[in-house]
Amino acid sequence: MNSKFVLVLWSCMALSALAQDRLTGDLGGAVYTTQKIVHSTGSQSMTLPYAYFDYGRFYTRVDTLGVKTMRLGNGHLELAGRISFEGFPTDAPGLHGIAARTNPMPLGVGTYQETPWGALFAYSFYDPSSGGMLHELTYAAEFQVGAVTVYPQLGIEHRSQKYVQHLYGVSSQEALASGLGAYSATASDTPVLAMALEWPVDEAWRINLQWRRRWLDRAITHSPLVFAQQQDSGFLALTRSFK
Repeated sequence: MNSKFVLVLWSCMALSALAQDRLTGDLGGAVYTTQKIVHSTGSQSMTLPYAYFDYGRFYTRVDTLGVKTMRLGNGHLELAGRISFEGFPTDAPGLHGIAARTNPMPLGVGTYQETPWGALFAYSFYDPSSGGMLHELTYAAEFQVGAVTVYPQLGIEHRSQKYVQHLYGVSSQEALASGLGAYSATASDTPVLAMALEWPVDEAWRINLQWRRRWLDRAITHSPLVFAQQQDSGFLALTRSFK
């Protein structure tokens, strides 16, 4: 089961139950780029759809999608899934003997709380691929600079030992085959800083830009597969706004 299957599954479940509702938000296309942190792999760029909208109780927030259930504070308790591209192939020269890392498939619960002081996003995911957990807490503010809307964001990501081991651990068998040292990972706590901008082109169309940096802790950087101390990612999107 892969990330594309998760997207289709959640979409079919939600849309079948919410066919009479109206879509509000942004839809379009985007170029996404992610700095690779593993030896012998470069930056990854891809062109994919961009979606940040609500459709009744169904929602998407770029890489997160789900269904809102019961009311909770200033938002809802949500059933959520995450589209992850953290996995990587290992057919590069520096990774011979290392098994390919499949993309995690985080599924769980979360909430989006909209307050007068900004928005709070909290998620707790289980990944069937690794048997590990991913927990996230993110604060996002919003302010105007002329016609541009600015969204600074600050967060923390916690990955359990099994989640990190699935991606960056090196088994004794892989160590023998590759010549790299064996590595047993521990849990990881990663601070995240992001900045998103939205420019209106006209009444319907928008340009969206986001930059995001993760500061990797020792649980990840001590892996012999990893060469970077931080990871940048972002996207540039052209979207149509639906109200």
